[in-house]
Amino acid sequence: MISPYVRRLRLARELTALRKAANLTIEELAKLIGESRSKVQRLEGGTVRPKEADVLKILDALQVSDEKWAQIYEIAREAAERGWWAPTAAQMGERQALFANLEAGAATIREYMPVVPGLLQTEEYIRAISQYDDLTWMPSASLEPEAMVRGRINRQRMLRRPNGPTYEVVLDELAITRPIVPASVLASQLRRLAKPEDRVRVFVLPIRAQIEAFSVPKSPFSIYTYPDPDDGTVVAVDNVTADLVLTDEEQVQRYELLYERLRKAALPPDDSARLLTETADEIERATS
Repeated sequence: MISPYVRRLRLARELTALRKAANLTIEELAKLIGESRSKVQRLEGGTVRPKEADVLKILDALQVSDEKWAQIYEIAREAAERGWWAPTAAQMGERQALFANLEAGAATIREYMPVVPGLLQTEEYIRAISQYDDLTWMPSASLEPEAMVRGRINRQRMLRRPNGPTYEVVLDELAITRPIVPASVLASQLRRLAKPEDRVRVFVLPIRAQIEAFSVPKSPFSIYTYPDPDDGTVVAVDNVTADLVLTDEEQVQRYELLYERLRKAALPPDDSARLLTETADEIERATS
């Protein structure tokens, strides 16, 4: 399953291009298919789950060729799918559901994180932050702590699926030295990070790292690519109360450049694993 969110954006671009190639305005196309202007606008904006019937009306009205018709229909079908996260999105958190959506079907995931990334957290660590981090895991009428924990664990299972994405993270050294969970939980978590699974690479960014052009990241961010290059690259920027999803090519390229600078300044995986293990040892000695 490819991310329905990403396929909605792809469908929006394809439909817009087809309409413009036919020299039609949104109003003219809406009249041609007997639908409202706002419906066509929402489809071209990628803001709604598409209905196959609406997309078929557009394809027929624009007299799209058989091969292109089949391609757009498949994109529309995938854009309308509901992922495993959809039934419990409110309980696990809409923000977490968005990340689950973006991760679905990804070919590569690259992240910069000043905290241990959700996709690599141990269950003990997840439960600890769900207890202590009252800003990210702020209680509400719909959020359920257990659903939030299970949602993160399910995301990790999708990462480990056969033919899953390659995953790498530049982990700020602050994440392993500044405690946000009990010491014993952190030590266990660091040992887990020191022995990543296949297709996973961890690069620790030292506090005193010399980063090209003094490119200090302002927020955590994730970069996603997909098997179909025409789906484009997507960046998600993680803030305290909301997440920003970027698809503009120029904006995406800036984050890709920033990521490469951070990874270049970070320790290689073997050295990172050694530092993670040594830090875990120090934590355990200090608390024994």
